Amino acid sequence: MKIYMETFGCTFNQADSQIMAGLLEETGGKIVKSPEEADIIIINTCYVKQPTEQKITNRIGKMQAQFPQKKLLIAGCMVDIDPEKLKKLAPQAGWIGARRINSAPEVVEAVMNGHLVRETGHGDDVKTCLPRKRSNPLVHILQICEGCLGKCSYCCTRFARGRLQSYPVSLLRAEAEQAVADGCVEIQLTAQDTAAYGKDTGENLSDLINQITSIEGDFRIRVGMMHPKNIEDDLEAIITSFKNEKVYNFLHLPLQSGSNQILSDMNRGHTVEEYLDIVNHFRTEIPELSLATDVIVGYPTEDDDAFQDTLDVIQEIYPDFLHISKYHHRPGTRSSLLPEIDHQTMKKRSRQLNDLKVDIATSNNRKLRDTHQKILITDKGSKGGYIGRTNSYKTVVVEEALPGAFLDVEITHSLSTYLKGKISK
Repeated sequence: MKIYMETFGCTFNQADSQIMAGLLEETGGKIVKSPEEADIIIINTCYVKQPTEQKITNRIGKMQAQFPQKKLLIAGCMVDIDPEKLKKLAPQAGWIGARRINSAPEVVEAVMNGHLVRETGHGDDVKTCLPRKRSNPLVHILQICEGCLGKCSYCCTRFARGRLQSYPVSLLRAEAEQAVADGCVEIQLTAQDTAAYGKDTGENLSDLINQITSIEGDFRIRVGMMHPKNIEDDLEAIITSFKNEKVYNFLHLPLQSGSNQILSDMNRGHTVEEYLDIVNHFRTEIPELSLATDVIVGYPTEDDDAFQDTLDVIQEIYPDFLHISKYHHRPGTRSSLLPEIDHQTMKKRSRQLNDLKVDIATSNNRKLRDTHQKILITDKGSKGGYIGRTNSYKTVVVEEALPGAFLDVEITHSLSTYLKGKISK
């Protein structure tokens, strides 16, 4: 059986696809590189943003029109968030919900045999130490927990991912050990909220990081997104764990708004002051830290003053990476009951914030010119050269390199999104 897969969305969703591919190959399937070659097409969906929903909707429609004779299976968040739309869009497609991917071999076999199987709901399957077909043999995505503790008013992902389920430290360490033994040089700890890890089991993120850094070998760990409200009770220990040389000096801490009123309306569970306190703690202890943050522009209750508050906070924290999302209603969310703000106003604010983002990133990267950095090569560039990461997870492009190697480089050029370097003699 030949299977073609397409994946949309976050690192966690990419790992889901890699696990499904691993399970399917273990049970005799063959993953192919084009839908033309396939017997069955799997589309693993993301539903966090409206533009992504539109892209996925168009893709499903196109696949059905181009390959009407092939079996279709829809996986991921759309299945649990918007089943009614999916029924109308692809009435003959099988489904695998975001928390049911362990059943991929059985569902695929049933669909191939002409049965309309739809696995949905919040199972308790553990996704650790399963077969894996990595898209990059040097990078292992380690899912540490699934679901979250939040009730953000704008988020529909929680309807798909459900309540928090943390995986045991012992199993996670074993999976990471196997990844290193397989030749992986980067371990990405991922979750909907890595800071929530262990709050349902009595374990915690700092212990998990310490367990993985104690594995023998030369590799790096990237810790994924943390919710500010869940980091505070383990803050000092997490910062200490980040000081290990195997952990990238990289903190992904979403702000979402610089206005306390909007944060309250969003039901974020933290204030601007608490957010700044966490950032300042990290930067005091780890001066080389790169900060990534997220902002939603145009939340329904955001006025000009609230948006200015966001600009002011971004100017204050000067993040290295800023992910900007324009607000859109999402199915089933509390905020979708409110009227959206004028879209021209939203576009203007987004453009203004993006201009600030580019200015800050350009300024931050310029400071690294003519410095010497140790980088880890993890990929080949799509336009030539090789891609490496500094200790603070900044992207550096070099002309020649051996994938998986650590190199000393001199930074020769800086742009807003990446650096260029030459290997030090």
